[in-house]
Amino acid sequence: MKSEVVGERGRQLELLIDAVVDYAIYMIDVDGRVLTWNAGAQRLKGYTADEIIGRSFSEFYSAEDRIAGLPERALQTAATEDRFAAEGWRVRKDGTRFWASVVIDAIYDGGKLIGFAKITRDVTDHQAAQIGLLESEKKYRQLVEAVIDYAIFQLDLNGIIATWNSGAQRIKGYSSDEIIGQHFSTFYTEEDRANNVPTLAIERARETGRYEAEGWRVKKDGSKFWALVVIDAIYDEQKNIIGFAKVTRDITERKEAQHALEIVQEQLSASQKMEAVGQLSGGIAHDFNNLMMIVLGNLETMQRQGKQAPFSANVQRALDNAMRGAQRASSLTSRLLAFSRRQPLDPKPLDVTQFITGAAEFLQRSLGETIGIEAVGSAGLWKIEADPNQLESALVNLAINARDAMPGGGKLTIEASNIFADAHYTRLNPEVAEGQYVVICVTDTGTGIPADVLSRAFEPFFTTKEPGHGTGLGLSQVYGFVKQSGGHVKIYSEVGQGTTVKLYFPRFLGRNEEEEANTDEPVAQSEESETILLVEDDADVRAYIAETLRELGYSIISAPNAQTALTVLSQDNRNVDMLLTDVVMPGMNGRELGRKAEALRPGLAVLYMTGYSRNAVIHQGRLEEGVELLQKPISQSQLAARVRDLLDKRRP
Repeated sequence: MKSEVVGERGRQLELLIDAVVDYAIYMIDVDGRVLTWNAGAQRLKGYTADEIIGRSFSEFYSAEDRIAGLPERALQTAATEDRFAAEGWRVRKDGTRFWASVVIDAIYDGGKLIGFAKITRDVTDHQAAQIGLLESEKKYRQLVEAVIDYAIFQLDLNGIIATWNSGAQRIKGYSSDEIIGQHFSTFYTEEDRANNVPTLAIERARETGRYEAEGWRVKKDGSKFWALVVIDAIYDEQKNIIGFAKVTRDITERKEAQHALEIVQEQLSASQKMEAVGQLSGGIAHDFNNLMMIVLGNLETMQRQGKQAPFSANVQRALDNAMRGAQRASSLTSRLLAFSRRQPLDPKPLDVTQFITGAAEFLQRSLGETIGIEAVGSAGLWKIEADPNQLESALVNLAINARDAMPGGGKLTIEASNIFADAHYTRLNPEVAEGQYVVICVTDTGTGIPADVLSRAFEPFFTTKEPGHGTGLGLSQVYGFVKQSGGHVKIYSEVGQGTTVKLYFPRFLGRNEEEEANTDEPVAQSEESETILLVEDDADVRAYIAETLRELGYSIISAPNAQTALTVLSQDNRNVDMLLTDVVMPGMNGRELGRKAEALRPGLAVLYMTGYSRNAVIHQGRLEEGVELLQKPISQSQLAARVRDLLDKRRP
């Protein structure tokens, strides 16, 4: 009865195993010959039970695996370790191959090994998917490696670097062997590490899934670059964070461009302020200078009379004070025009070393013994083209500021050197054209300038001095002059460390013109009763100039406007030796009048006067070629000298 039960169970087990069609389940003896064969084995491998039972299971291995002895090693492993498990290529009856997952278990009877149970499954689809995944990972790795403009690497949960691409090596300078296993805070500045920026970045990525920021990062060689950083959390299938993906890009050039844009915006703002001041000063300068011309002229007349019949001491003192005040008022307008770049310049080629040496000697006498002055040139220093009077005025302004910053004494250094403004420099300073410059540096050992004051140093009327001790136009005049000369100005300062102002002037590449030899002093008086056609729209100024010139022996024809003057020149037969005309007048300006007058009277001497040119005779700070100009307010001696000089030059 018992044997019947066992037989029935064996039959049921056989039916069960035969019903499993997705697995090849069969027995082999200790020598590897097939003893049983289920329907799944026939389906998978193509052999019927009659075809395969009694044959070696090595039939299912490829020829190369049989040559390598893989079937024998599989049985040996199963016999010694009770199980062998592996994956590999197997061969069907028709010769086709499939990727098999194989398990061979040892079978014992009474402790004796009697054979093996072998289970084989076709996992070709799974293998193909795995191979596809590996290929995808390979392509991804190749893609990441090919990205050289981005540093792409992984961090573990503690911020330790786990992977490293070629872009990371190019940007940060470390090879993978040098950096993998190190903490990513290596790339941060000491200040950022002290402020726990790396830790905060990881915590932010852990909390929100992403961290984005910009800031300075450090390369292997210690140099810095401006980085755009993204840190993304990496999750497993259970949504647990297992690490971080970090992408870094060097955007230093973009940062520099942004900085340059900010500078341009600041310069635009400064330019708008300058233009507003220029328009304001230009609008009043003409009338103001006309008034000052009358005041100064009459004060000069009184001074001359005082020499013939001396005034009392009080009157003479008042007269001297009035003259100094009028001159200061005139200087104020000149400074406004300098800042707004509307002053006429008379640029000349300058030997900078010689110039700053002479300036240092002059300044030493002016600043006193408590301040030491040193002028330093350099070998092969290029020449510049600048107005020597305005350059001297600029150095005086800077020296006075330096003196005020060194109340207890100190040192003032004026040095010059050649520089080349390359593309990198011009990106940071868009107002500067690429090329060669001579830079004149004025450095003091004074108290320095706070940052909030430094940013406003060149603004017109801005001053830190007490009321009555400064107009706030000193540095703005320097700024306007250098800009008008085609250069630019930089100021550097730290509190307690002194200040350096750098004046950049373009290198002069033209030929030096020989200076004219000095001739005898010009004769102020008229020698032949020459006739001057005076054109001035301001009646008071016109009367004053006419009277002054008549006293010098000239015949004067007065005209209130350009049209009247043209009528005189075209219809009056009187001889006219010179046209003396204001530039800014209602209707036709003086420059247009001058051109028409020269056409009507060839050889006519033309002398212009102006307190504000409005670009009629001055363009970018330079007079038009052949134009003779007097800047208002004009003293009597200046007027006499220029009129006489120009008439003498026109003589045949």
